[in-house]
Amino acid sequence: MPYHPAMHDSHALALLDAAHGIHVIDTGFQRPNFDAAYLIVENGRAAFVDCGTRHSLPRMLAVLAAAGLTVGCVDWLILTHVHLDHAGGAGALMARLPNAKLVVHPRGARHMLDPSLLWAGASAVYGEEEMRRSYGELVPVPAERVVEAPDGFALKLAGRTLRCLDTPGHAKHHNAILDERSGCVFSGDTFGLSYREFDTASGAFIIPTTSPVQFDPGALHASIRRLVALDPSAIHLTHYGPVADVRRLGDDLHTTIDAMVALAHRHAGDTYRHAALAAAIAQLYVERVCAHGCALPVEKIRELLAIDIELNAQGLEVWLDRQARPADPVARRRANRLRSL
Repeated sequence: MPYHPAMHDSHALALLDAAHGIHVIDTGFQRPNFDAAYLIVENGRAAFVDCGTRHSLPRMLAVLAAAGLTVGCVDWLILTHVHLDHAGGAGALMARLPNAKLVVHPRGARHMLDPSLLWAGASAVYGEEEMRRSYGELVPVPAERVVEAPDGFALKLAGRTLRCLDTPGHAKHHNAILDERSGCVFSGDTFGLSYREFDTASGAFIIPTTSPVQFDPGALHASIRRLVALDPSAIHLTHYGPVADVRRLGDDLHTTIDAMVALAHRHAGDTYRHAALAAAIAQLYVERVCAHGCALPVEKIRELLAIDIELNAQGLEVWLDRQARPADPVARRRANRLRSL
């Protein structure tokens, strides 16, 4: 379902972890409780972690004002990675933040300076009209305001250390952010997605997210192990919000990644590979959601996961094609068509 800017204006904009000054912002992308950004406040200074799309800008600024801060109080906009549901609004937001620097993985920095390749790649998949409706215009960020953050890069927010951790697997240009004061991690998409509709007495439900082009199961396993080894107090997901019980969720992610890879191999030679793979992933997820104790109807589960089923099927297909290094020009074109970065 495409995003329409006025669709969720009545939905609550943010929740606050008062103990640590962390605001969870619903960016309004797609549906409520689907896409989160974060505002961290420390002694009157602020940092955003991710920012949603260009359409999310009013929400970001509204939460800043609700926290009693002005645009001049923001020191950092930190991107976990440059996929458009995380970073599409970065240029527009930076234009409103006079004192902020943008922090991004070295592999993603060039796309903030010149987002034309991001736009072209995604437009090839979704079309120009849908791109403008869902994401809005992409605005470049001046080079002097962009800070490249390699593994271990630490920045200070009024003395509070935020450390960037190279965590590939979903994307090669992915950092997770360790907040050393609260002990929590902002994981972007590396630690999967967990929608609140699937919460039960057993806790949160979680599945991996592959991205359409750079899924690497071995790297993703390693990144998840790295985050779990930090023993964080919570992991703040983009999709959606903070989750605890990190070790159990990490184990669930490992299990589901392996199951998805097995499905990809099983359907690799199917004539209608994409349809077969998407159907198999949907069945896997429904079974896991129901086993978690969720009482939602199967049709509702499929509806809530429809976008992710499609994207994960695409991601597995591109991974299969990359493993095979196809000489077949049809397979190469299929992989290129799915490429969004």
